[in-house]
Amino acid sequence: MTHQTDDTNGTSEAETLRSRRHFLEKVATITFGTMTLTLFPGWSGSDEESSGSDGEKPSNDDQPPVFGYLVDTRKCVGTGKCLTACRVENDVPDGCHRTWVERYVHFKDGTVQVDLVPETGYADSDMAAINPDDVERAYFVPKNCNHCEDAPCNQVCPVHASFTSPEGVTLIDDERCIGCAYCVQACPYGVRFINPVTETADKCTWCYHRIMRSEAPACVEACPVGARIFGRLDDPNSEISRRIAKFPTHVLKEHLGTRPTTRYIGISGEVT
Repeated sequence: MTHQTDDTNGTSEAETLRSRRHFLEKVATITFGTMTLTLFPGWSGSDEESSGSDGEKPSNDDQPPVFGYLVDTRKCVGTGKCLTACRVENDVPDGCHRTWVERYVHFKDGTVQVDLVPETGYADSDMAAINPDDVERAYFVPKNCNHCEDAPCNQVCPVHASFTSPEGVTLIDDERCIGCAYCVQACPYGVRFINPVTETADKCTWCYHRIMRSEAPACVEACPVGARIFGRLDDPNSEISRRIAKFPTHVLKEHLGTRPTTRYIGISGEVT
């Protein structure tokens, strides 16, 4: 059987692969000059140099790093600093959000109240006060793209502008995106939007331009309490790997089978 060109958009598989490769190289080139993507080390996610069982740093020559994201809801206090850092770093237009924070309040009568924390932070907000005697427990839940291993957004894109990088990061090729919003509708987590400035799909990319030069995403760097953790899942000595091994973690809407690589510590089944 011979391979056929996709008649719906006139784009062959070879052209798609070339475009993706160009997109990844463009990101690296814009950020790092003439260096190519394959020259950058992966983010370790640890304060110390990662080492293998023999004490030597694991080799990355054969495989790209595998990244993951972890949120510890036990630590988050809703400062909003992560939201501002994301907006500034990624030029997010007003009224749009690549990441946000929700406050979950579980009342003793069994009801659950969910509020959106403003970018100014919970402490300086005008959110209505709640009688602590009525509350069983309360916590903050930061949300962003889940970078699913089986991402519905990738599957529905008619021009193959949405794809997953070799490192496991779901990205959007702005040069290919036609702004049809199919991916926005397909995302079960509501993390995508059409950027009113670029008129293309937009979302959290874990600050791909930063992590490919071994820097943390802006939101992780800005968090004053260490509630957001980013790092390499393929390194057992990274901070994220150590925490996942130590504490039970969950993903949002696990029943959908999208296999998110954004994981949470301390959330309950009420979080969606």
